[in-house]
Amino acid sequence: MTQRFFVELSDAGYEVAVEIYGGDEQRLEDAFAAFRPDLTIAPFLTRAIPERIWREHLTLIVHPGIEGDRGASALDWAIQEKWAQWGVTLLQAEAEMDAGPIWATRNFPLRQAPKSSVYRREAIDAAISCLWEALANFQTPGFRPRPLDYAAPTALGRLRPSMKQADRRIDWSRCETADILARIHAADGVPGVLDEVYGLPVYLHAACAEPELRGVPGAVIARSESGAICRATVDGAIWIGRLKPKLEGGGGIKRSALDTLGDRIPADLPVAVPAGLAHPNPVEEVRLERRGDIVHLHFDFHNGAMSTVQCRRLQAAFRQAAESSAKVIVLEGGDDLFSNGIHLNEIEASADPAAESWANIVAMDDLVREIITATDTVVVAALGRNAGAGGAILPLAADFVLVRQSVVLNPHYRNMGWLYGSEYSTYLLPRRVGWERAVQLTEACLPISGRRAAEIGLADEAISGDADQFARAVQAFAAAQAERHAALTDRKRLQRQEDEDRRPLDAYRRHELTQMYRNFHQPDAPYHRARSAFVHKRPACWSPLSVRMLTELKRLETSATPEVIRNAAA
Repeated sequence: MTQRFFVELSDAGYEVAVEIYGGDEQRLEDAFAAFRPDLTIAPFLTRAIPERIWREHLTLIVHPGIEGDRGASALDWAIQEKWAQWGVTLLQAEAEMDAGPIWATRNFPLRQAPKSSVYRREAIDAAISCLWEALANFQTPGFRPRPLDYAAPTALGRLRPSMKQADRRIDWSRCETADILARIHAADGVPGVLDEVYGLPVYLHAACAEPELRGVPGAVIARSESGAICRATVDGAIWIGRLKPKLEGGGGIKRSALDTLGDRIPADLPVAVPAGLAHPNPVEEVRLERRGDIVHLHFDFHNGAMSTVQCRRLQAAFRQAAESSAKVIVLEGGDDLFSNGIHLNEIEASADPAAESWANIVAMDDLVREIITATDTVVVAALGRNAGAGGAILPLAADFVLVRQSVVLNPHYRNMGWLYGSEYSTYLLPRRVGWERAVQLTEACLPISGRRAAEIGLADEAISGDADQFARAVQAFAAAQAERHAALTDRKRLQRQEDEDRRPLDAYRRHELTQMYRNFHQPDAPYHRARSAFVHKRPACWSPLSVRMLTELKRLETSATPEVIRNAAA
């Protein structure tokens, strides 16, 4: 949400600075003194803003709840209690938490879906709508926000306590499938639902209903090829895709259910091939959908992370699509995220993180190369959801890149312990945006919107509207390219050969992987510390560059050498 606010405001011409507040009040006050904001917005708050800040600077808080809702577990309660509607409220910071005057509020139908999915879709879109209303009000002379009034018909919420594990507990002998799913959905991402599987205390994540399998309630009755387990309920069954072990002092890592359980899984537990599961689900991570001459390749990996095995599976699916008679392949990504590159959780949990990092980036590179060299078919990347790191470079291997205007892209690696990056980025990025802008994107480490991506050539077209409108636009675009298949592939083969003659793909790969090998294997590599902090959710201790710094970088783009730009970014 913070990144979406940043790109929306920046695109609209506002000067924006971002400060990550980790509890150091003096540092926060220094940042305010340096930037002197007219308006402060807190899109994602994990601790109270110091009183001195909100008294001296008008501060608006984004609360993911309907008018009158208060407390830290807003979405959790709404999803678990199966509310039909929920909302977002933009309110002014005051001494009493979530009780300040209201600047804007928006409601939306509440899907029965994981909390992270609702947050990434409906909650963020509603918050952006609130943002524009609040900005209009802020610039209106004499405007006064209305106080929270529980007597008002719109104030349907109330003060709720933080949800505890006791509130989330599943009684497998009594709870029906819908109730169990609501509990797991409400805890999705953080903290998960504490339970026990084969004697191991774990937190449950990523669940969906199973339409056919049955068994003793609570029992594990099947597993999937993708690593999910199926547990019976009193009226059916559910698939659980991810588990996080509960360890003394914390520190457990969320992984696939089978990887987490390890040798606790009985050897005779049957492998099921489910049919009729709603999408997305934790079982069918990769699937092909044929529509005439067009194949849509869906890859819905949890949190957008792609492990070594998942990269190989996706590569095989792409090759299958390319070897079919399809004229166009559409890279769809997932319903909530397109891709976020290599799988840091799997790397962190491995016996040798450096070796697994290497295996993962090699598999990612092999996948990207498969797409680049598919010269007999037209490839369209459809970014309807956010992408980051290698997952934002992956679509550039396609012939065309379509993106929703509201999507947030992070086409850089440096903030993960100064990773150099790969996925043929030194070939793919400059051929779209030029060398100087490619350096800026990878060194400044700031998000950009889909709208901005199209403006600078990172995408071919930015499409407005919701997900359904985007899907229709993608299908129409793909159909048009299918009509031009022969001409496009002839040109593609010629261009690929010209590029190969100029500098072979292997040369780009060798250069990038040489840098990555150092990142992974050098003594005391900062990448390993940064990855561990990310996986274990230790807060960042740095804040992004201000827009003033970025403006200076933009000025340098047209006149400075890449070395000067790098130094300025550093």
